[in-house]
Amino acid sequence: MRLDVDVAIVGAGTAGMFAISEARRAGLSYVLIDHGPLGTTCARVGCMPSKLALHAASLWRTRREMADWGMTGQENLRIDLGQTWQRLRQGRDHFAGAAAGTARKLGADQLINGRARFTAAGELTVSTAEGEVVVTAAQVILAVGSTPFLPDNLQAVADRCLTTNTLFEQESLPARIGVIGSGALGLEMGLALSRLGVQVHLAGSSSFAGIDDPVLSERVQASVAGELTLWLGQPATAEPAADGVRLRAGEKETTVDALLVAAGRRPNLAGLDLAAAGIATSSRGLPDIDPLTLKIAGHPVYVIGDANASRTLFHEATDEGRRAGRHAAATVLAARAAAADTPGHVNAGATSPAPRQVPLSITFSDPDIVHVGLRHGELDPATALIGTASGEANGRLRILDSMQAMIRLYADRDSGRLLGAALFAPAGEHLGHLLALAITRGETINSLLELPWYHPTIEELLTVALEDLRRQRKRAPG
Repeated sequence: MRLDVDVAIVGAGTAGMFAISEARRAGLSYVLIDHGPLGTTCARVGCMPSKLALHAASLWRTRREMADWGMTGQENLRIDLGQTWQRLRQGRDHFAGAAAGTARKLGADQLINGRARFTAAGELTVSTAEGEVVVTAAQVILAVGSTPFLPDNLQAVADRCLTTNTLFEQESLPARIGVIGSGALGLEMGLALSRLGVQVHLAGSSSFAGIDDPVLSERVQASVAGELTLWLGQPATAEPAADGVRLRAGEKETTVDALLVAAGRRPNLAGLDLAAAGIATSSRGLPDIDPLTLKIAGHPVYVIGDANASRTLFHEATDEGRRAGRHAAATVLAARAAAADTPGHVNAGATSPAPRQVPLSITFSDPDIVHVGLRHGELDPATALIGTASGEANGRLRILDSMQAMIRLYADRDSGRLLGAALFAPAGEHLGHLLALAITRGETINSLLELPWYHPTIEELLTVALEDLRRQRKRAPG
């Protein structure tokens, strides 16, 4: 069977579904191709099941604080981890099912279940259970997602390795687990499992939780070290043992029942045969992609979501889906207008996309780790100021027994404009959104201090960091 459409979207995940919405809105013909299972990475193996695990862990951890408040009986509480994990999987199935339903609704009769590959420029061949379908498309949007990476040095213990693709399929949890990878995912799941009673050793040789601010990193590590064993700064190795897996990092070693490998993900581009479409790739397997339109240079092909290995977050995938969908639609409509020798109606905003959103990332470690705007390593030391506030100075945080909290605000010395922030605080997700809004709107140190700050709230910690910035700015030369 052969199909000729305006837009072909490969991948029915978050980015793909937002791209298809734009194609439908523009009245274009389209197909949505996905080999399954339907349901986004976020819903099936990412954001949602991990947050369910963290919520369960938070409920169980609360018992530790009760004795300080004169509450007794918590020593008699018991946890059935099998039932806990079953409840998590039920919640995961709800979210994944809802996402799959959305994909079926958006795709409707244009949904093709199969694996796609390029066989020529603008031509995809899809292998389905019923045979091959050849799709010719004016524009192609690749939203094929990514796959967890298993390093070569762990192949000998691959049968004992779990990833997020398999962790949430387990019916029970091991008593001892090693986590390979100290990024956001490794930390979130390491803390969740530890708080549920699993013995956790977390090993990582790269930056801890993605934090490049050395002051904040030291504060977070000191806090986390009280909840699980951290082995940082040394590459981890593993080998089979009679009673599990022998995990080593530097001079440290232990035996665990399983490994959770959180060593990053790799884009699912290899099986698409980009070369058949004349698309060159780098040594990392990635083509040259415009960061605003997400279009491959010189080709009517877009790479969005996890597939481009850039901003691999849900809200960025939605933005990239919209961007690529609008640009592809505008390109098709412009071509039609040119062929008809009429001006046509083209959305100028789609052909000249707006700047990318202010970067925002959150690790739900409770206290949360949040980065907004420019990172510490991106600041110009000659023109940037850093304001610091610690949880000891905040009454609400003292009540919550979270004095380990910290905020680091980055601002431009000359204009006073807020540039970025890194923080560690309970419910930090809310502070992060507040700061993202402030940076997007071009707020300054003084304009933020003019806002009402309710007492007692965690938000008051921001005013301490802002006052620190204001004092530094007054002392700055010139």
